[in-house]
Amino acid sequence: MNSASDTVQRLVELVGDRAQAEASVQTGRTELTRFANSFIHQNVGEDYVNVRLRVASEGRVAAVTGNHASEEALAQLVDDALTVAATQPVDPDWPGVAPSQDLSATDFSDPSTVSATPGQRGEIVSDFVGAGSGYLAAGYCDTDWFDDGFANSAGLRVSSRGSRATIDGIHQSDESAGMGHQTSAALADLNGAVIGSLAADRARQGLDAFDLKPGEYEVVLGPEAVATTAFFLGFYGLNGKAHEEGRSFAELGATQFDEQITLTDDPQGEGALATAFDVEGTQKVHRHLIKGGVTEMLVHDRRSAAKAGEKSTGHGWSNSASFGPVATHLVVNPGSDSVDDLIAAVDRGIYVASFNYCRILDPKTQVVTGLTRNGTFMIENGAITGAVTNLRFTQSFLKAWESGNVLGVADDLRYADCEFGAGFVRSPSMRLASWKFTGGASG
Repeated sequence: MNSASDTVQRLVELVGDRAQAEASVQTGRTELTRFANSFIHQNVGEDYVNVRLRVASEGRVAAVTGNHASEEALAQLVDDALTVAATQPVDPDWPGVAPSQDLSATDFSDPSTVSATPGQRGEIVSDFVGAGSGYLAAGYCDTDWFDDGFANSAGLRVSSRGSRATIDGIHQSDESAGMGHQTSAALADLNGAVIGSLAADRARQGLDAFDLKPGEYEVVLGPEAVATTAFFLGFYGLNGKAHEEGRSFAELGATQFDEQITLTDDPQGEGALATAFDVEGTQKVHRHLIKGGVTEMLVHDRRSAAKAGEKSTGHGWSNSASFGPVATHLVVNPGSDSVDDLIAAVDRGIYVASFNYCRILDPKTQVVTGLTRNGTFMIENGAITGAVTNLRFTQSFLKAWESGNVLGVADDLRYADCEFGAGFVRSPSMRLASWKFTGGASG
């Protein structure tokens, strides 16, 4: 198999002078070990090739994708792209391809993930399962490593390698369930026993759950719940296209959040998992989106940047023309308190491990409805005193992080699963003065 760098170069050569072209190729291998009822029931692996070609001929733009990299498949992809482009209306907002620049290759991959075996993932699963004696475990351990290449007709060439490994699961009884999650670039970092113990402890604490009257409560949100909050704010608000269309809350330079809130996009920082450039070949670098409560910047692809009179920030992706550019390496800055410190400061409130089935109701105000899941507990007099049945909330994520509502940020920063998936957000636990719960899980 040709390298991703060779394949993108060949695609641009095949287009030649018939159109502007930009080509992205990712090759790699993903493997999955899935378990349920405390037994591994699936081991699968796949070598993959993802090819994307976008062409622009006389302002008529088309993008096509494929999953083969043979000479015949690439030639067919080029023909398909040019044929589709000829049928399109002229795109007045086409910004052209990125100019050539000198970008160094990056490698964020870890050898323990690249060489991972089913047996190694199975050991992590075994440790997870073994940590919850008396409970049934379910979840997965997976690994993914990838080689990305980009080239365009302006002469821009860049490549990057990365990897990701995850253990994610629950321990459950007939009446309770608790979750645990860990993601890293290195499979060797994953600790199934520690994550399994967390899940089992939450399952034990979840027994004898009681219904709680809806209302506004002080909360301590675990990293998963904070990660979902951060990603929603980024996806729907700190998005150049959404802002240009009047759907964003963002007011650049304004203090819209508590001073404890700093949100960065850090694609090449500690523990980086993914590619160092976007789908248009623009380099991804560390950026402050919110700093000390102040909304500092929006993210852009080339299209939204041109409309705003800005430069691309490297946040283009395959669907950014429809949904806008998105930051996918978010970091919520941690504080100095422990999670126990946050809980100890609460007289009466709720601990929420994670959210589920969150849906935006109003992007402008960031009102979101969703459910708590796999770890919802009552806090009284600074201690967890019992389990609460899952609750529905209807809450403005913008107001959740507003000045005065953030009472504390913990020091337990880690990659956390969020509504959009694993590996997008590093976040800590957070204590908030008010969160609006509007009903039980059924409505």
